This record gives sequence, structure tokens and C-alpha cells, in this order.
Amino acid sequence: MRKGTLYIFTGPSGAGKGTLLARLLQEDDRLFLSVSATTRGPRPGEQDGVHYYFLSREEFDRRVQENAFLEHATYVGNSYGTLEAPVDDKLREGLDVILEIEVQGAMQVKRKRPDAVLVFIAPPSFEELAARLRGRGTESEEKVQKRLKTAREEMRQQDAFDHIVVNDQIDRAVRELHGILAARRT
Repeated sequence: MRKGTLYIFTGPSGAGKGTLLARLLQEDDRLFLSVSATTRGPRPGEQDGVHYYFLSREEFDRRVQENAFLEHATYVGNSYGTLEAPVDDKLREGLDVILEIEVQGAMQVKRKRPDAVLVFIAPPSFEELAARLRGRGTESEEKVQKRLKTAREEMRQQDAFDHIVVNDQIDRAVRELHGILAARRT
């Protein structure tokens, strides 16, 4: 049986990673989206164990001490991480596993797993990114500004990735992502 491939999808908050991944997962049953753990509170509609594992700071820190994470990082004041065991289980089953994480975590995983494929999802422009973040209506302007500052730093690192996909048109971007997956499966 073919072992799965580990893919890391990252990009600035508001670039549309979630939208693109939802389409990919709907169209390809050989993919598994890893569920990250976080210390941030759930947004409206998010469910524990589906969108994230929502952990207390104490529980998160305990798991860090136990080396239970493939990667972990702090982003805009909250901690995020990927539990290693479930990822390895799915890869052994032959599924391709996608981590939707931020740039800091992507670099950690690449150091631990050099065979991982890094995909940077970029917005069509910084102005469009700002409009998307504000259009969510889920955060204060102060939080939006913090996300935009982080986005500028993340976008400077995109050349370190194996693939850059500009999310300017969803159907086109999804086709490009299917092409990346297909090339690795041959």
C-alpha cells in the first residue's frame, strides 16, 4: 500500500485556505484534513474536534511538554499545534494528510519532515486580504490590524514554499491544487 504524502497549506489569515480546502476535500476522498489544537476560543459555528480541538492553556502546555505535537506555535496571542500521532496513523493508511497551519508551524514541520510538501495560499493583493478580514465581521479593528501585520511578515516568506497558489478565483485555484496533488501521486 502506498504511504500518504504530508501537505502543509499555509498563508495569511483571510487568504481563503479554508474555502479551497473544503472544495479539495469534497472532491478527493484520498485526503484527510488534520484537526489542529488551539487555545483560542471557538468562533460562531465552530465545533470542538471538528474545526479545532479547543484546549485550555494548561492542557496545551502539558501536551507540549509531552512532545505530543508535530508542530506548535503562537499566533496573535493564541497557541496552535498539530498532534503527531493522528497524522502518522492516516499517512500509514495511505491517505494524503493536509495540515492547515501558519508559517511558523510549517517551517517546524519541514525541518522534522523534509518530505512534506509546502503550499502557500496567497491573496490576490494585500488590499483584497484586508477587505476579506474586515468583511468577516468577527474581530475588532485592532485584531484585524494585528493579523495584517502578521500577514505582511508571512507573505515575505512565501518563496520558501514548494508551491504558491494565488487565490484570485476559487475554481482556478482548486484546479491548480488538484494538479499539485496529482503530480505527487504518479
